[in-house]
Amino acid sequence: MISKILNWKTASITQGASLLAIFSMLSAGLGLVRDRLLASQFGAGAELDAYFAAFRVPDFLYNLLVLGGVSAVFLPLFAEYMEKNKEQAWKFVNNLLHTVAILVGVLALLVAFFAPFLVNLIAPGFSLEQKHVMVTLVQLMLVSPVLFAVSSVFSGILQYSSRFFWYALAPVVYNLGIIGGIIFLTPLFGIFGVGLGVVIGALLHVLIQLPSAIISGFSWKPVLNFGDQGIRKAFLLALPRTIGGVAYHFNLVVMTALASLFATGSVTALGFADRFQQFPIGIVAIPFALAAFPVLSRLSARRDKAQFVSTLFSTFFRVALHALPLALILFFFRDLLVDLVLKVGKFGQADARLTASLLGMFALGILFQVFIPLLIRAFYSLHDTKTPTLISIATVAFNILFASFFVLRGASILVLHLSIVLSGVLQCALLVFFLRFRIAAFFKNA
Repeated sequence: MISKILNWKTASITQGASLLAIFSMLSAGLGLVRDRLLASQFGAGAELDAYFAAFRVPDFLYNLLVLGGVSAVFLPLFAEYMEKNKEQAWKFVNNLLHTVAILVGVLALLVAFFAPFLVNLIAPGFSLEQKHVMVTLVQLMLVSPVLFAVSSVFSGILQYSSRFFWYALAPVVYNLGIIGGIIFLTPLFGIFGVGLGVVIGALLHVLIQLPSAIISGFSWKPVLNFGDQGIRKAFLLALPRTIGGVAYHFNLVVMTALASLFATGSVTALGFADRFQQFPIGIVAIPFALAAFPVLSRLSARRDKAQFVSTLFSTFFRVALHALPLALILFFFRDLLVDLVLKVGKFGQADARLTASLLGMFALGILFQVFIPLLIRAFYSLHDTKTPTLISIATVAFNILFASFFVLRGASILVLHLSIVLSGVLQCALLVFFLRFRIAAFFKNA
C-alpha cells in the first residue's frame, strides 16, 4: 500500500492541482488551528509581535535562496538534463543539494551573529525586552532555512516526476511540528517553544519527502563541484530571482517597521490578515502553478510553443474560475471568519475588528494576486528570471514609496494595506504584458 502511494503519479495538471489543493486546505486548516492556539496563548501582545517579526528573518533566507533561487531554476534545468542525459541529471541533483545546503548554512550563521543589529532595523518600535526575545527567536529559527534548502531539492524531484502526494504532505507535517511546539513546548519554554516547533516542522518537511525522492531515482552521492557548468548556470539564473527576493523581503521588513509604529498588536493583526489572504492563494493559485510548472518546463525544453501557450491559458482560466468565489467569501464574511478563528482567549473584540478590516482590504487584491505564481513560473520555464525580477523591484518600490508617504503623514493602518493591494495589481498587470513578448522571443529563437 505504502509502495503504491510512493510510486503514484498524477495524470494531468488538474489532477495534480486538485491533490495539491486538498493538502493545501488541510495545511491551511492546520495553519488556522496554529493561529488560534497562538491567539489563545499569547493574544495580540508583545510576545506574539516579537515572534511574527522574528519569523521574517528565516523566512527571508528561505524565500531569498531556497524558494526564490533553487525552486525557480531547478525544474527547467533538471528537465533539460533529463531530456539529454539522465546520469548527468542525477549528478547535477547531488551537486546542487550539497551546494545549496552549504551556502544557506553559512549565511544562516552570519545572520545569527548579526541578529541584534537586524532586530533594530526590523522592529524599531519594539521595547528593549521585545528585542531581546526577538533576537533569541531569530537565532533559533535560522536552522529551518537550512533544512528547507535540502527539502527543496527533493521537492523539485517529486514535482518533475509528478509524484505530488508526499510533496503536498510536507507543509502539513511542517504545521503539525509548529502546533506540537505550541501545545507541548510552550508550557516549558514560553514563546521560544513556538520557535522550536518551527525547527521540528522543517525537519519533518525534509524527512517526509525523502522516500519518494529515492523511488523517483535519487541516490545520494558525495558530489561537490562549485565550478560545474550546471551549477554555474543555476546560479546565473537564480541571481536575478535572488535580487527580486531581496526586494520582496525588504518590502516586508519596511511594512513590518511601518506597522510597528501603530498601536501594540498592529504587527500581529497584519500577520493574521495576511494568513487569511494566503488561504485562496494556497489552495488555488499555488497548486495550479506548481502542477503546471513541470509541464511548462518540459514543453519549453521540447520547444513546443503551441502546447505551451495552450497549457498556460487553460491553467490561467481554471485559476480564475476557482479564485473568484473564495475572494468574495473572504470579503463578505470577513468579520465572521475572524471571530470564528481568532476571537478566543486574550484576542479581544478590538483585535478582531482591526484584523477583519485589514482582511477586507486584502480580499480585494486576491483577484489579482492569484495569477502571479503561475505567471512567474511561466517566465521561469522559459529560462527567464530577469523580467519577473525587474517587475518585482518596480512594484516593491511603488509599495514602499506609497505606504511611507501616507503613513509617515499620519494616515491609518488601512492605507498601509491599500498600498500592498495596489502593488499586487500592478505586478499582475506587468507580468501579463511582458510575458506575451517573452513567449514570442523564446520560441522564435528555438
